[in-house]
Amino acid sequence: MSVDEFDPQPGLVEATRVWARIGLLSFGGPAAQIALMHRELVEERNWLSESRFLNALSFCMLLPGPEAMQLATYAGWRMHGTLGGLIAGLLFVLPGAFVMLALSVLYVTLGQIPLVESLFLGIKAAVIVIVIEALLRVSRKALNRNDYWVIAGLAFVGIFFFALPYPLIVVIAAAYGFLAVRSGEQNSVEGSVPPQHTIWNTVRTIFLWLAIWFVPLIALQVLAPGSLLNPIGEFFSKLAVVTFGGAYAVLAYMGQDVVQNSAWLTAGEMMDGLGLAETTPGPLILVTQFVGFLAAFKDGGFWLAFAATGVTLWATFAPCFLWIFTGAPYIDWISNQPRLKGALSAITAAVVGVILNLSIWFALHVFFSSVASWNFGWIQTSAPDLATLDWRVVVLTLVSAFVLFRLHWGIAKMLLTMALLALGLGQF
Repeated sequence: MSVDEFDPQPGLVEATRVWARIGLLSFGGPAAQIALMHRELVEERNWLSESRFLNALSFCMLLPGPEAMQLATYAGWRMHGTLGGLIAGLLFVLPGAFVMLALSVLYVTLGQIPLVESLFLGIKAAVIVIVIEALLRVSRKALNRNDYWVIAGLAFVGIFFFALPYPLIVVIAAAYGFLAVRSGEQNSVEGSVPPQHTIWNTVRTIFLWLAIWFVPLIALQVLAPGSLLNPIGEFFSKLAVVTFGGAYAVLAYMGQDVVQNSAWLTAGEMMDGLGLAETTPGPLILVTQFVGFLAAFKDGGFWLAFAATGVTLWATFAPCFLWIFTGAPYIDWISNQPRLKGALSAITAAVVGVILNLSIWFALHVFFSSVASWNFGWIQTSAPDLATLDWRVVVLTLVSAFVLFRLHWGIAKMLLTMALLALGLGQF
């Protein structure tokens, strides 16, 4: 069997159990979620090969929206077709969506949730260690050439110190990989893997998912033309198309419209939403759900807020299935074209730098309660206030590192233990 085939192929019921497990444990943003899926699908079960996982990751990083959710959808599609993709994608999103809904209700009723904050402090510390392990594993596989190390380093410097747009980094890496294919490599791929769909099937898929995406939103405009739900649906549909780079990029796009132009939320409420999203499983882009809920709650109370939650989730995630079900059949074909494969490999190397950036950004905001933006000419980076270092996070991170790297605990056991330990430390 080719190294690019998954073996053994799981049954749908078994795969569904694993997707539910991943959905419940996918804390900490895209870096940690990609690490979790790599561990579950590649290392422990061998359902996807290393090369197929990395090729799919590179492809998903090219797309707007949450790359980890789209990677899960691809993996489910790869094993069980459209049904498998739907199950994987929905189970990746829905647990976090329900938790976010509950936290949103608590936010507008209680304002502060200290117990939840304490509980998830341990989870955040554990996530830092999970991400470090992921970086070590992925970099060993993806950075197999000296120039790939350079690409990863430059990608990190570009995004962390110069705040270069993520799409620009991807385009530069892809262009380098496309052009840098050596003459001997152009004939190194044996055979050619044809796309798994015809052009007609692709066109049908596009029109089907465009209808699934837009028909409910159009119906909403007809049935409730003056409702706030309509601008919410329009805004988040637009956001789903232009938000490359995940949840952190979403904040940049949302900030001006939601805070300044529409005045749906304040800047502080926006950051509270990101904080809540970081403490839930599932994609960080669930911060959009919080924005939709809170905007509608201010306008019409709980019932409108619940309806806005559904509209926001639909407009945010329906496009993800469109991108994946349209493009997934072509990933293997792309990876067997030397120049396109070179572009994907270079993107994967850049992704390592991007994940490192997200990891450091996340760690800074977990270790320190105050992190400011530091600017010097073109250089823009994060500067923590050293006096705000949380000693509890240091302890929790060291314990997490010990149980993962030395005791080799499973992720579920480690997350639960760190959460309970954080509750105890919260008393000090």
